[in-house]
Amino acid sequence: MSDLNRGIMKFKGADSPLAIVISTVLVLGGIGFLLWWALQTAYNVG
Repeated sequence: MSDLNRGIMKFKGADSPLAIVISTVLVLGGIGFLLWWALQTAYNVG
């Protein structure tokens, strides 16, 4: 069992490359969206 198959990722295949890519895209996409939203709100561009 790898370290990625522990904690909240307690399902079979949690350490598969596809699951890691999907998780990474979701996390980075969320961070990117929050940064975009913060900049739009702070500077009111447009």
